[in-house]
Amino acid sequence: MIVAKFGGSSLADSTQFVKVKDVVNSDTRRRYIIPSAPGKRNSKDHKITDLLYMCYQLASHGLNFDEVYAIIEERYKDICNELNLSLQIDKTLNEIKDKIKNGASRDYSASRGEYLNAIILSNYLGFEFIDAAELIVFDKKGNFDSETTEKKVQLRLSEVSYGVIPGFYGAKENGEIVTFSRGGSDITGSIITSGVDGELYENWTDVSGFLMADPRIVKNPKPIEIITYKELRELSYMGAPVLHEEAIFPVKKAGIPINIKNTNFPEDPGTMIVNDHTPISSGNITGISGKKDFTVISIEKTLLNSETGILRKLISVFETNDISIEHVPTGIDSISVVVSNSELNSKMNKVIEEIRIYCNPDSISCYPNMALIAVVGRGMIKAKGVSAKVFSALGNSGVNVRMITQGSSELNIIIGIENDDFDKAMTAIYEVFENDSSMESD
Repeated sequence: MIVAKFGGSSLADSTQFVKVKDVVNSDTRRRYIIPSAPGKRNSKDHKITDLLYMCYQLASHGLNFDEVYAIIEERYKDICNELNLSLQIDKTLNEIKDKIKNGASRDYSASRGEYLNAIILSNYLGFEFIDAAELIVFDKKGNFDSETTEKKVQLRLSEVSYGVIPGFYGAKENGEIVTFSRGGSDITGSIITSGVDGELYENWTDVSGFLMADPRIVKNPKPIEIITYKELRELSYMGAPVLHEEAIFPVKKAGIPINIKNTNFPEDPGTMIVNDHTPISSGNITGISGKKDFTVISIEKTLLNSETGILRKLISVFETNDISIEHVPTGIDSISVVVSNSELNSKMNKVIEEIRIYCNPDSISCYPNMALIAVVGRGMIKAKGVSAKVFSALGNSGVNVRMITQGSSELNIIIGIENDDFDKAMTAIYEVFENDSSMESD
């Protein structure tokens, strides 16, 4: 059994609907389909969800939103007409418009994009439509109720051979619609897959999986064929555009793999996200990601390593100033704290002064405009020469390494460099491993 979620780009217009139907019909194991609302058809277009938010905003201020809603109506009517569906979508569109006009909630308004798309897709595929409000349960405070949801999913879908369930939202027991804050339809797909004990969760979008590096920096980076949940978390932490943690938790907990696929190129293998214990080939990296604009605050103090409580005192300074710490590299007589510039903001002088008072260091040094790059891969564990390749590549490119840290899991190496060297460093690291893997394949 496969659950397939299709993103906004995959269902942006009737042409994309045809592609989705071809994908769904190519494998009878694809039994439950989770659609998003229509996304942009081009760079000047609008996402339907954004337009619905706009309608709510105008209505909540007593303003006319007919012009904006007309764009939404036209989009759905065009899809139905171009697919030659006999579906009476006008009636549903009018009902939604009236509810928004009469004070429907923000969540209700926003969720109707997925709701309408699911009605259309179920009609087009010949699958049963199941409203997510029947399955996805939120408590009185608006928090997701996983236990009740799982029971409802199991019970309701046991009666349905093939169904379409709109993503992004659920409901409280009183029927009030609640949307997910992050992850949207990705979360719904993950919940349904876990609930029906699916063998695979397919996430269809407009890219053929995750890439080993940012294509805006590295030219034509290779796609990642297989990645574990832990590696995914490491890459996303350092800024790689991957699935949000909330979106993968239900299937991760159940040990169900996720396949990121491209609706426009369904023959591409995409990226398979697998259990952390899946066997791997050692020696190579999985991916590279990074972020700019960090500051490193370093303190030095003689016999620091023998002073009890020094680390607690230092960390408490950042805690009381509500500053998150990224990394804490240490030496015998030194401790460095890496923080994001956005966290530090205008608090630098206050933080420095409090460190002087609480920690009484011999010296404090600050290094702004730092970037962090994470080289991630389970293949690095116990593999010889990985660090040597990284630092040789950086040295040969003239990049000065300011900081190095590696977790005890050996899953990643994090390198601190100057902001100005960021693109150069990313490219150098990618190319040294890409060249090695090309030679191995030859």
